[in-house]
Amino acid sequence: MGKTDTNDNEKLKICMLGHKRVPSREGGIEIVVEELAARMAALGHSVVCYNRSGHHVGGREFDSGYIGEYKGIQLRDVFTIDKKGLAAVSSSFFGCLAAGLGSYDVVHIHAEGPAAFCWIPRLFGKRVILTVHGLDWQREKWQGGFGSTYIHFGERMGVRWAHEIIVLSEGVRRYFQETYGRRTRYIPNGVTRPVFLEPNLILTKIGVEKNSYILYLGRIVPEKGIHYLIEAFLKVRTEKKLVIAGGSSDTGEYLERLKQMAEKDNRVVFTGFVQGQMLQELYSNAYFYTLPSDLEGMPLSLLEAMSYGNCCLVSDIEECTAVVEDKAMVFMRGAIEDLREKMQILCDDEEMILGYRRKAADFIGKKYNWEDIVRQTLRLYR
Repeated sequence: MGKTDTNDNEKLKICMLGHKRVPSREGGIEIVVEELAARMAALGHSVVCYNRSGHHVGGREFDSGYIGEYKGIQLRDVFTIDKKGLAAVSSSFFGCLAAGLGSYDVVHIHAEGPAAFCWIPRLFGKRVILTVHGLDWQREKWQGGFGSTYIHFGERMGVRWAHEIIVLSEGVRRYFQETYGRRTRYIPNGVTRPVFLEPNLILTKIGVEKNSYILYLGRIVPEKGIHYLIEAFLKVRTEKKLVIAGGSSDTGEYLERLKQMAEKDNRVVFTGFVQGQMLQELYSNAYFYTLPSDLEGMPLSLLEAMSYGNCCLVSDIEECTAVVEDKAMVFMRGAIEDLREKMQILCDDEEMILGYRRKAADFIGKKYNWEDIVRQTLRLYR
């Protein structure tokens, strides 16, 4: 890359792909891509994001239409076969082809599936960076059949062809070292200091006030453990509601199963996909936030919840405990009775809630700072 190897002031031509769409909150990857790309553009780098065409996971009503530029990021739609199982594959192939043919210094690919085609920009002489947001083949919706095989293939292609691999947790770093003997770089996700909002929209839309609800906010997928959460909550003695906010991603049957579990308890509220003011109000006014996951990459929703000063209750998987350290309450993964007990303790002890809240925001803001993360990533590009 010539001068860019030694000159930190050299402006780079960067493209990113593997996400669905920017701007959107369809998943954690989309948030990360937007945060990185916007900050790099603000520093004077040329940044292009290749967006998948098709409809928003939250439904057509959330489609934003074509946007050519956003926060200094140049946006390009790539050809996508808009069918389940083919959208990610087709958009990744055409995105990598466009990246290879484009005049870029760096091609930054996000997630293991899209890495299946990372050899294309590599063969065109581009510097290829891969971020593994999690071991996606472990997710329930990809178990068995083509999905798991394809993602494993993408993982192997990333190991072989990417110049550098970024991981978000120590567990994934160990996995690549032990499985492939491949060195990776740990660069976590970041979080921004939020704006706190009063409960206006959430009061009119779903009937909840400040401190009147427990919040889960994230994708509605089995590995998030929402079925544990509902089963445990139904046994908790409290007048507080359980708000489950998020859209499903090829998991409509799972969402219906959850609704059936909760149908006899009007304390459980499903909001569907949320963004903007609704999302900010939910984070701003929750009594506590919970993430009962079996599997995570690096949970951005947890970082966001803590940045709002929320008390958090999380499963004891390494990806959660490494984030919260001793600043949140932890329960044993998949242990419904332990989860119920911890929820009951928090519902009954407001002083404990306040204690966790006092620790959360400053701790998480200092530990996961986007400016530091962008600096580390740019250094890796060079």
